[in-house]
Amino acid sequence: MENTVYMGWEEITNFMVDAFVAYGVPREEAEICADVLVEADKRGINSHGCNRFKPIYLDRFERGTLLPTTEIEVLKETPTTLVYDAHDGMGMVASYRMMEKLIEKCKKYGMAGGAIRNSTHYGIAGYWTTMASKNGLIGVSGTNARPSIAPTFGVENMMGTNPLCFALPTDEEFPFCIDCATSVVQRGKIEYYARQGMDTPAGMVVTEDGGTMTDSDAILQALVDGKAALAPLGGVGDEMAGYKGYGYAAVIEILSAALAGGQYMKALTGVSPEGKPQMYHLGHFFWLVDPEAFMGLDTFKKVAGDICRELRASKKAPGQERIYTAGEKEYLAWLDRKDKGVPLNASQMADLMEVRDKKNLNYKFSWEK
Repeated sequence: MENTVYMGWEEITNFMVDAFVAYGVPREEAEICADVLVEADKRGINSHGCNRFKPIYLDRFERGTLLPTTEIEVLKETPTTLVYDAHDGMGMVASYRMMEKLIEKCKKYGMAGGAIRNSTHYGIAGYWTTMASKNGLIGVSGTNARPSIAPTFGVENMMGTNPLCFALPTDEEFPFCIDCATSVVQRGKIEYYARQGMDTPAGMVVTEDGGTMTDSDAILQALVDGKAALAPLGGVGDEMAGYKGYGYAAVIEILSAALAGGQYMKALTGVSPEGKPQMYHLGHFFWLVDPEAFMGLDTFKKVAGDICRELRASKKAPGQERIYTAGEKEYLAWLDRKDKGVPLNASQMADLMEVRDKKNLNYKFSWEK
């Protein structure tokens, strides 16, 4: 990447915590939010880390579409289930509190599940499933989002990029963790392309007339205006099996909304019928399973690890150096970045300086002379 500087992990974490606090987020909750964002960058998921700090969180505070304080209401609870209303507060805070409770329940009863309504962007889904795997549990999570995906044979953005994530403990240094949007590309990746001044590859976005577009800035605006939509995982139409991504996106939409009695699809645009900014009212779900309730954690971890190792050792395609399993690239990204810090481009640096100056935070960044 051109014009990239690395900002130390402690420096970026402290700054984001202080900035969140300056916007009214309680410090303990600000620390949770900053950790979720930093974890994305540690895993090499640039689209969901510091890249989204200002536009997805701070700017929404200012627009009034996100509340800095999170008032969690317990709507229903059983020994193995939990339902929250986050009342449009920080989705990361509500999700963290839920995972704490679900881990406790799962350890006691072998399985646990929860759902949250009236929430907001909760960061990478893999953060929540990894909370489970670090405790020796299987973690599953998904969330709905602003409408972006068109159904197969359609051109209207109806469902969010709706990621689904699994984290499975293994006997390796990292869990098997697959965290994927159900669209060909997620909106955050297009935001990242736009910040880098890059086009979005053709075929990932469908326009009202059934065509495609590649200008990243224009795509982001067209998604908001309803003039374009993301293709579901697999691509446009049946030929490349786009119906599979469409079907899974619908599953995530239903589970994210129906389990908690929340809102869905066009109700999640963040824009009122009068065209004014409004709350997003997102929904998330979480499921945990304790391998000890089956044949034991050690057995599970060894079998999972053996499967991953056999996959990586299988015959490679000509010209390919290696085969990866889910979670491995993220682990390698951390090994590469742990002593460097988070990579920032000029746009991201400008955002951080703007926030610092607006809130009079006492920071002089490492890249400033």
